[in-house]
Amino acid sequence: MTVPTVPVGTAPASPVTSAYARLAEVFPGMRTDVLDAAAPLPSGSGWVRADGLASGGTAVDTFLEWDEAQILRDYQQRARPDVVASFGLHRYAWPACLLVTLPWFLHRRVPRVPVEDVAFQRALGRFAVRVREFSCLPDDPAASHPDARVVPDEAALRAEVLASVAAHMGPVLEGFGPRMRRGKRALWGMATDEIVEGLWYVAHLLGEETRAMTELERLLPGTTKPYVGAAGFRELTGPDGGSLPTRDRASCCFFYTIRPEDTCVTCPRTCDSDRVKKLSAAL
Repeated sequence: MTVPTVPVGTAPASPVTSAYARLAEVFPGMRTDVLDAAAPLPSGSGWVRADGLASGGTAVDTFLEWDEAQILRDYQQRARPDVVASFGLHRYAWPACLLVTLPWFLHRRVPRVPVEDVAFQRALGRFAVRVREFSCLPDDPAASHPDARVVPDEAALRAEVLASVAAHMGPVLEGFGPRMRRGKRALWGMATDEIVEGLWYVAHLLGEETRAMTELERLLPGTTKPYVGAAGFRELTGPDGGSLPTRDRASCCFFYTIRPEDTCVTCPRTCDSDRVKKLSAAL
């Protein structure tokens, strides 16, 4: 496969570049290039712009062709159109939320990534973003950066995280919505889950799972609109008496429509005894 080039204008000095580099170290399946504000987003060779997904239409249809083919190849059956759309949205939203949450978690910097400034190459797990503005705390060395927006405290910074994700995901949910057979509340439940489970997973790879769970509980206590549900972590007891963290998703990926006997470990359909078995086996 020919690897597509990213436009000239990558911004190595961006205050969020180091967070994305750290992500690539522990999770090689996702790489993010930060472009100069004036650089064009990449196109062709499998790239899709986020504003194209937000517009719906053929951009979403083309994007979902990959999911439809994958389901048929891996499970030897066709999925309902809304199930295909749910798979495709999840596979975009899970990494896209990390564009905001990981710089916040690692460095207390919250980039704004509107849909017109993001492109995605799903086959390579690669993002290209233009970061024109980011929020940070007063004591951050990057507070004097010309693109910095200084906020007074941690609570204000958490509000910036939620606002930045909502500004990006809101249009994307609108683009996928007609294919999803779900109302807005259910769609925002999906966004809530992607925020929590993406950062939770990567923090585990970073060796900071406990801190991430604490931070996510503060970020999503369950009362912040348009998000639906809380981080909602709870603990189960394993066969050896150890703690097994879990949560109940606010949304459903519909995987049960393909494999009813193989639900996700955080799915509300998965009983606690099955969760203990799955989590213990993973350990």
